[in-house]
Amino acid sequence: MHKAVFMCGKSASVAVGLVAVVAAIAASSAAAGTGTPTVQPRLVDDAQAQALTTTIGGADVLPTTRTVPHWWGSTFDPHDGIAHGYNIVGADPNTCSGSSCSVTVEVDITPLIVDIDGMTFDGTDVLAALLASPEFGLNDYGSTPYASAGPALIAPRGPGGVLSQGDAGLPLQLQDATMRAQFNRTGSSNYHLRLHPNVMPAVTLDVPNNQGLLLQNPRGNIYAAARFRWWSERIRNLVTKADPTHLALYLTDDVRIFAGDTKSPFCCFDGYHSADPSTSVGNAAVQTYAWATWLSPGLQARRDGTIVWTRQDMWALSHEVAEWASDPFLTNIVEQWGYPYAPGLFCSPFLETGDAVTTAGFAMGTNTFRQGPNPNGTQSADGYYHPEDEVMLPWFMRVAPNTISEPTQTPSPNIGRYTFMGDLNTFGFDVPSGGC
Repeated sequence: MHKAVFMCGKSASVAVGLVAVVAAIAASSAAAGTGTPTVQPRLVDDAQAQALTTTIGGADVLPTTRTVPHWWGSTFDPHDGIAHGYNIVGADPNTCSGSSCSVTVEVDITPLIVDIDGMTFDGTDVLAALLASPEFGLNDYGSTPYASAGPALIAPRGPGGVLSQGDAGLPLQLQDATMRAQFNRTGSSNYHLRLHPNVMPAVTLDVPNNQGLLLQNPRGNIYAAARFRWWSERIRNLVTKADPTHLALYLTDDVRIFAGDTKSPFCCFDGYHSADPSTSVGNAAVQTYAWATWLSPGLQARRDGTIVWTRQDMWALSHEVAEWASDPFLTNIVEQWGYPYAPGLFCSPFLETGDAVTTAGFAMGTNTFRQGPNPNGTQSADGYYHPEDEVMLPWFMRVAPNTISEPTQTPSPNIGRYTFMGDLNTFGFDVPSGGC
């Protein structure tokens, strides 16, 4: 099975204008890439290089223990009258007891070193920042200092407040906090989904001239862009060596991929997750994996928290890991849904928890990596990490009232929250999905 989800309702082309003069890249505390370009980077406007995510491949789950720990469940959707089934990573919150409710998944992180047109974008440069980020580090999710504000398609930085009140004061990883809130297993609950990182040897990928190019945004950030098909083939080659009982995570630094060719690329994708089935029978392996790029502060986020404020640092990584956890095998099909804040712009039948809220997120932790100015002197970094918000299972299943998830921060008619941010998400997620 193959599918691709393009998070955009209309195509975008890359401007053909070239940088007039490209010298050696000046050092900046908020920019990636080393070396001197041998080919002039193309200038692209922000509107022409949108942040996209996708899913590729997929695997039907067989009776096997040779994959990540997961459980199967189903929820009745009163709108279409179907009990939709799903696989989710971790323990079944409805049936587990004692220590069996706490699951730890091994995550094998492979940094990718990408060489293209005289520049190097080294995934090992961002490894320490990723390990310290909320993805693997511990934080208190009881509150957040800032959250995305409206309108949703601009999503500037807004005030924060109470986040997951049931887990206030508890040190948790991001995915653990999200899952606990999703199933209202907060506070003293022993329900956990923890991720244990294992750093693998770095792998170098040389991008041929006809398979990639350098792009530069209005804030002066130069980044690598590789052709989607070429890139996905390289990742799948690496996946063949992975452990199917672990999540294989491939990490890059300011590397994006595009559909089409280098003359008219459709840009850009910042990550994807997938699953590859084994060709063997019996206790067959099913390998789950994800690629996501670390984003320098000004690569997507505009100056001073004004536009798509959260699209920096770990944003793409939080998106892909969360979607892997809620749909590890890309087999979770639900009634079609669309953006509540932009009806008709996009429609999907997949249980992809980040796709509906790609502009929503919040501040968490202390980030000291690349917090200086953008290459053009403007400031996008703000000293925090920026996890994406995630939509929860009851939203897709049209469950109302929602007695499955943690209650909203203030009492609400539907009781439970439909995204991890709850009341802090003001983009129309106070009710279940209304369709496309």
